[in-house]
Amino acid sequence: MKVPVLIPKIFNHPFTYDSGQIKPLNLGDVVVVPFGKGQEIGVVWDKIHPIKKKIRLKKIEKRLVDISINKEMINFINWFSMYNITPRGMVLKMCLGNKNNIFKKEKLYSEEKILYKNNFILNTEQKNSLEYLKQKSKKFNVSVLEGTTGSGKTLVYFERIKEVISQNKQALVLLPEIFLTNQFKSRFNEFFKFEPEIWHSKITPKNKRRIWQGVVQNKIKLIVGARSSLTLPFKKLGLIVVDEEHDSSYKQDEGLIYNARDMAIARSYFENIPTHLVTSIPSLETFNNIKNKKYGHTKIKKRYSNFPLPEAKIINLNFSKLKKDEFISEETVRCVKSYLDKNEQVLFFLNRRGYAPFLVCKKCGFKHLCPNCSIYLTYHKHLNKLVCHHCGFKTKKEIKCKKEKELCDFNMYGPGVEKIFDEVKKKFSNKIIKIFSSDYLSSQKSAKLFLNQIEKNEINILIGTQMISKGFNFSKLNCIVVVDADFSGNGYDLRTTEKNIQLYHQLSGRAGRFSSESLIIYQTLTPEDLTLNELIKNKSEELLKKELITRKINYLPPFVRLIAIIISSNQHDLSIRGAKEIKAQLKKISNIEILGPVDSPLLKVKKRFRSRLLLRVSSGVLVQKKITNLLNSLQISSKIKLTVDVDPVNFS
Repeated sequence: MKVPVLIPKIFNHPFTYDSGQIKPLNLGDVVVVPFGKGQEIGVVWDKIHPIKKKIRLKKIEKRLVDISINKEMINFINWFSMYNITPRGMVLKMCLGNKNNIFKKEKLYSEEKILYKNNFILNTEQKNSLEYLKQKSKKFNVSVLEGTTGSGKTLVYFERIKEVISQNKQALVLLPEIFLTNQFKSRFNEFFKFEPEIWHSKITPKNKRRIWQGVVQNKIKLIVGARSSLTLPFKKLGLIVVDEEHDSSYKQDEGLIYNARDMAIARSYFENIPTHLVTSIPSLETFNNIKNKKYGHTKIKKRYSNFPLPEAKIINLNFSKLKKDEFISEETVRCVKSYLDKNEQVLFFLNRRGYAPFLVCKKCGFKHLCPNCSIYLTYHKHLNKLVCHHCGFKTKKEIKCKKEKELCDFNMYGPGVEKIFDEVKKKFSNKIIKIFSSDYLSSQKSAKLFLNQIEKNEINILIGTQMISKGFNFSKLNCIVVVDADFSGNGYDLRTTEKNIQLYHQLSGRAGRFSSESLIIYQTLTPEDLTLNELIKNKSEELLKKELITRKINYLPPFVRLIAIIISSNQHDLSIRGAKEIKAQLKKISNIEILGPVDSPLLKVKKRFRSRLLLRVSSGVLVQKKITNLLNSLQISSKIKLTVDVDPVNFS
């Protein structure tokens, strides 16, 4: 009997095998098959791929018992592959993971967790939101749980998870950053009296095997994970929660390119289960879907214990007499001191890693450029090296001056968090100050230790990047200083305004969660900026409405679908020529508008020059199959690499 088997490699179709003596074989069975000169594992798929010529079929060698993929997962993989224009085999590879997940058995304990009563009492708003979500619990739907920062949204969806687990079903909670999992773990433990299983790229291979096997056998009921947990082969999935749904970290930009939030909704559709999107400020796509009644919506307007949102203060840097290489005004220092005197914590926020993003020799004008990318190198003081934030290249700062016989003497322009750290250390020399950025939290262990120090109020002042705005809960943090409140953004990024609204809304929510007096200070050179002034009045929803109107006028998402095609090569002329040739072929497809080709704003990355095409399609039209078929039919030079990004978030 002919059997289609999908191999977890870079193929977009299953291979046909003879079942031989192995019967019965069912959809989703995991099998061992001969492939090339060796063996491969594969999964019995849904449709035979047509073959034009007659070939002798190889026989399936073995069916693995106790492991199979359900038909809902197969349907999801097929759709995921089609929508994101990526090979089905690579999506299956994400699902199956390492071969040892299948062949190397780990000891599993049946997870019959006792769901203890806890001491958490929901307030009226939380109860109303919980009841609303319970009404939507029977089949596929998308409901948005929106709540102001610190309103207790987590407690509401914990109650929903408890309900799902009590029905012997599984639940998945997606988080945008792996660093959030530590604090989430302790919150979960406090509520449920047991620890959830955590899934992300940094966990050990043994833990991955144990969790994967527990999920496929329905012995593990709850996973808290980053993007990749979405493709785990759950046996009896009952609920997906996407926390911080607005966060752009859900978009994977390298390798298999996809948006985990959107794919979570797709997975819940195929599983016929609900998805809860949780946010303090929705993404523009979600906001539009709420307006159009496509998504359900419930809102918690007050903070959990009725503490007010922080007061906002704008400090105009045009009138501040800052000394050379200083970035913090005297007025800011006075405000900060008043909070430190009360033994409360302060955060200085600057979304720029390192010490200085731009170095110029005072004598010869030399600038440190990355040899692999078209970008200046950032100086990192703690490494005493210059670093490229795109390819990871590192080099020493010292270089021989072209005008003098000595080494270059550099001016270091612009601040990074390390430069702000030095300035804060001078102004508050008796305080304990730490930097909160990915460069200083390289491991889960160091992150856990750091978070414990913050929670115990052992750190007085934090200097943080965007990472700190994401869902952390610090009880003594009552003053935030935005060192450089710049809302101008990048001209090539259509999402700049939306990202700024979300970032600063989230950031302000870190302050005053357990205090009636909290403050966020915006230091800025543009105090009249419209976005800033609406934000300080807590009118984020009004800003989103205005942004929707702008997008509609300019024919941009969510009113259209964008698909980016990035053509890269070691030679600039090849990338742009390849882009022109591909554009000529794409014109054969009706109902698409093709913009470009243009050079990427960041022209060279990892030694490859990049040109971009942008396809614009009506939002209700799926043209991915046509694009896939056309691209597969092209004879593309081996000197060119083609990358497709459906619903792009990054335009650099």
